[in-house]
Amino acid sequence: MEIRVGWFDKFTSRKNEHEEAPSYSQIAAPAPAKAKDRKSLFPRFQSSATDELRGMRGGPDQMARVKLRDAFTPAQPVADIRHMAGRRELINSLIRSLEDQRLHVVLYGERGIGKTSLLRVLAELAHDAQYIVRYKSCGEGSDFSDLMRGVASTIPLLYHADYDPATLDLDEGKSLASLLPAGSLSADDIGDVFARLSGTRVLIILDEFDRSPRGVFRRSIAELIKNLSDRSVRVQLVIAGVASNLSELVDHIPSIRRNVLGLHVPVLDGGEIRELLAIGEEMSGIEFTDAAVGLISSFSCGSPYLASLLGQLSGLAAIDRGSRTIESEDIARGVHVAVEEISQRMSERTTEKVDRVFAQNKGAALVRLARIAMLHGGRLDTVNRGQEMEGVEECRHAIDDLAGLDSGLIIPSEDGVEGRYQFSEEGLPTYIWMLVARERVESTGFAGGGTTTA
Repeated sequence: MEIRVGWFDKFTSRKNEHEEAPSYSQIAAPAPAKAKDRKSLFPRFQSSATDELRGMRGGPDQMARVKLRDAFTPAQPVADIRHMAGRRELINSLIRSLEDQRLHVVLYGERGIGKTSLLRVLAELAHDAQYIVRYKSCGEGSDFSDLMRGVASTIPLLYHADYDPATLDLDEGKSLASLLPAGSLSADDIGDVFARLSGTRVLIILDEFDRSPRGVFRRSIAELIKNLSDRSVRVQLVIAGVASNLSELVDHIPSIRRNVLGLHVPVLDGGEIRELLAIGEEMSGIEFTDAAVGLISSFSCGSPYLASLLGQLSGLAAIDRGSRTIESEDIARGVHVAVEEISQRMSERTTEKVDRVFAQNKGAALVRLARIAMLHGGRLDTVNRGQEMEGVEECRHAIDDLAGLDSGLIIPSEDGVEGRYQFSEEGLPTYIWMLVARERVESTGFAGGGTTTA
């Protein structure tokens, strides 16, 4: 994508700051509504919480909106395997690692790349194979003992080898948690109880692991993995979180490396983006032109979040103009809304810094770095580390171009690796990339309603 000098001025233009605002007396105030009619002045939800259209407002357009919102859910993970686009090779690697090699697995990658969707699909497939699946989302307050007691409390005691199901009073609802000692738990405590598990296999899924506290919690998880592996316990962990590599996510990796498989979740390729949109078409009844598919594939940069977001927003734009076919002009409108939504997640200071970089004609370097970060899990490497790494030279030159600006947008990586950088805010690469998308739709003539080819 070619970035032209001055392109940034188009989307940073402001209204004349000296333009005189109308006085209060110049604004015609509407006649006050009667109390009983005032509720009708406010926007209303178009459908009820039961997913049914409300009253007589359920026309074809509103029904299309309901279907579109179900088809594209950028803010939510995929909840049904039938709606999963691509990822079959990655899912196959996950299953083989768990089932054949009895490994524990760590999924890592950039936020919005689809890790939670993968975990949901994996949980569904494991449940179909009669695994006991326990999904937990981590946070800053995660505690090892509380977490493991919660997991053990959902595993019936009948799966413990020392208890005979024929004599066990199942009505009591006892679980493995009843066998755990009081107080704080260690990896050995958990291993001792889980080691007697029989007649089933347990899959513990820990999502958002990057949000868990470093130190005791992560060290305990690493010790548990080693304990379970060394004793061939029928319990495996799948951990997922935002990170650029395995060591960044799990502490004490050297001691458990042979027990763990690290899987990087890559961006979607062009075929997978097209599949995502095709699934949306089937669910919503709205069609994408070839030009629209090409634009979303280009603008999403392999991000399932962006592809789903643009699919939803452009679909709503098409419905607004009374069509069920998404054209280039609808993509343009969707891009404008997406930029506004994403900008709200950035600090004002950061967006002002981005403005200044482009005002100094250094925007092209920033865009190149944004693209590299989106394709490589947020990682900006300027040093080739013993293997051919894509984008190293481009990354080095782009950072050199920005070196004299002192913008604070690019900072040394938190992992402390020499020659590695990252954006100062996690969502910055996506924001910058969508600014590029907006510039493109404004410069190609269909942002105002015309059409063009991708």
